[in-house]
Amino acid sequence: MTPSLRWAFGSFFFLYFAYVGLVSPYASLFFLDHGFNVIEIAVLMSMLQITRIVGPFSWGWLSDYLSNRIGIIRVCACLAALVFVCIFFLHSYFSFFIWMFVLHTILSSQMPLGETATIHALYKDNSFDQRYGRLRLWGSIGFITMVLFAGELFQRKGIELYPIVGVIVLFALALITFFLHEPKMERRKMVKGELLIVLFNPDVRWFLISGFFMIFAHAALYVFYSLYLADLGYDKFQIGLFWALGVAAEVIFFYFQNKLLSRLDAEVILQGAFGIGVIRFILIAFLPITSVLIVAQLMHAATFAAHHSAATKLLQRWFTGPLQARGQAIMATVSYGLGGTIGGLCAGWIWDLSQPRDVFVMSAFACGIAGMAIQKMRPHHHPTENVGS
Repeated sequence: MTPSLRWAFGSFFFLYFAYVGLVSPYASLFFLDHGFNVIEIAVLMSMLQITRIVGPFSWGWLSDYLSNRIGIIRVCACLAALVFVCIFFLHSYFSFFIWMFVLHTILSSQMPLGETATIHALYKDNSFDQRYGRLRLWGSIGFITMVLFAGELFQRKGIELYPIVGVIVLFALALITFFLHEPKMERRKMVKGELLIVLFNPDVRWFLISGFFMIFAHAALYVFYSLYLADLGYDKFQIGLFWALGVAAEVIFFYFQNKLLSRLDAEVILQGAFGIGVIRFILIAFLPITSVLIVAQLMHAATFAAHHSAATKLLQRWFTGPLQARGQAIMATVSYGLGGTIGGLCAGWIWDLSQPRDVFVMSAFACGIAGMAIQKMRPHHHPTENVGS
């Protein structure tokens, strides 16, 4: 991968996650400012996950069929930017509901296809372990940058500037997609039933179950962490700092991930991530003081970054050749789609009926279940991983 192409993919990750850094902490506060209640906000925010149930697999199938991932990324990025502009004309709850669904169905194409294109290019160079984390960390830097910038902006000028920031970021993302390229994709014909054979592998099923429960656990964080901190008395900029701290820890992991991925099996890394997840959510629930919350946010290096890198590497063991994009899409569908949707709605229900801390107790239990699922996988001995082009 040439330096200019690394710059393009790094910028793509930066801008996409800058958008995520706008939506995850601040969309719930924007909707609250519009007068919506907690359950209504939970449903709106669940669109981020619901659209990943069908969206990523549909886009993945289309890209594998057309062998044109980058083309689909470009079209979807441009469409998303245009759809976002509609926010200026929305007033009713129903119109926001439809808008969130359409916008994030389109955006659900970006990460599975962007990740797959990046991985394809890196495996062509035999440089996945060395370079993937250092490209992917630009997404984390984009997230941190947006969280801090938007937190300060909204604290000073008001949350009503949210739509303007979103428009700028998505139009910049659309522009950068025209600088993306990847090596020519293998035109091997898709074999009927090939995907089902992979999915019938019990290890793949346990892996997907673990992903479901890990993102189920994190749904509470993505939907309610900002509101939880606001309830504890933190202002918007301080809330942004907490988010930024977690992602800073993630950046450090991505930068040094080669040292871990080259020495430990991906399954071992996942098991550690799930165990740390249990501890993290228990701390958030029962010791919500600043020093402990800081430690809990640093654990994001394990519960997100280590989990993501190890899961991405495991996917390359099973989903090769023309199955690559659909492998990434299935993981996104099962974890972020189903797991995130159900986790977010359960969190909203618990938040409304019980007390906020119980949302994070639920997350701790979900991490424990994810750990038990990974333990069901058979030991894997690998002098080399089976990866596809």
